[in-house]
Amino acid sequence: MTDSVKVAQVFGKMHKNVLKSIRNLAAQNLAAKSWFHEITYLDGRGQTQPMFLMNRDGFSLLAMSLTGERALQFKVGFIQQFDAMEQALKEIAPVQPQTPAIPQTFAQALRLAAEQAETIEAQQKQLAAQAPKVNFANALEIAGESILIGQLAKLIRQNGVDTGEIRLYQWMRENGFLHKCGSEYNDPTQRALEMGLFEVRTGTRYHPHTGEPIQTRTTLVTIKGQQYFINKFVYKSEHP
Repeated sequence: MTDSVKVAQVFGKMHKNVLKSIRNLAAQNLAAKSWFHEITYLDGRGQTQPMFLMNRDGFSLLAMSLTGERALQFKVGFIQQFDAMEQALKEIAPVQPQTPAIPQTFAQALRLAAEQAETIEAQQKQLAAQAPKVNFANALEIAGESILIGQLAKLIRQNGVDTGEIRLYQWMRENGFLHKCGSEYNDPTQRALEMGLFEVRTGTRYHPHTGEPIQTRTTLVTIKGQQYFINKFVYKSEHP
C-alpha cells in the first residue's frame, strides 16, 4: 500500500491534482474504485486534509494516467516488464501445449484487458442491481488479505447487514475492539490484537511542503478478523 501524498512527491505533482486524478479514475470505473480508500491526515499547520490510500493496482492505474518525466519512466518500465513476461510465456508454450493463447502484441494485451474489465464491471452492476447476499467464502475471496476497516464495512454490507464505516468504527469502540480515546484512539486494543483480529502497519511519509518525516500507523483487519466480524454481524442480523 501507498498513499497519494507519496505519489505526489515521487512524481513531482501537486497533491490536489493527484487527488483530482484519483477521483476521476474512481468515477469512471467501478472496479478501480475499490483500489482507492479516502482518509484524512494532519498537515504541517495541524489542519485536516484529504488523502487516498491505494493498493498496487491503484498505484499502477494512477501512474499510467499521470504525465511528466517520472510518469514516463514508470510507463516504459511497465511495458518492458510486460514484454519480458510475454517472451517468457512464448518460450514455455511449445513445452506446454495446453497453455492458453496469449496476446501477440502489447496492443492486443491492452484490448484483452479492457474487454475483461468491461465484463467484470457489467457483472458487478448486475450483482448490485439484484442485491444478492454474498456468503462468507466469497467475501474472503474478494478480500484475500488484510484490509481497512472501511473495506470490512463494505463486505459486511454485501453479506446483507446494513452498516457503514463510521458505524462500524463506533461499534468496535463500544465493544472493546478499538480504543475509545487518547493517543491510541481507534487503535486496536490489546485484547483484539491478541485475538489476531487486527494488524498495525507503521511507516513514514514526508510532509509535502516541509519535507519533514511523519510517522504513520494504519490499522488493518486480518483474514481471521474478517471472518470473525462478518460471522458476528451476520449471526446477529439473523438472530435478533
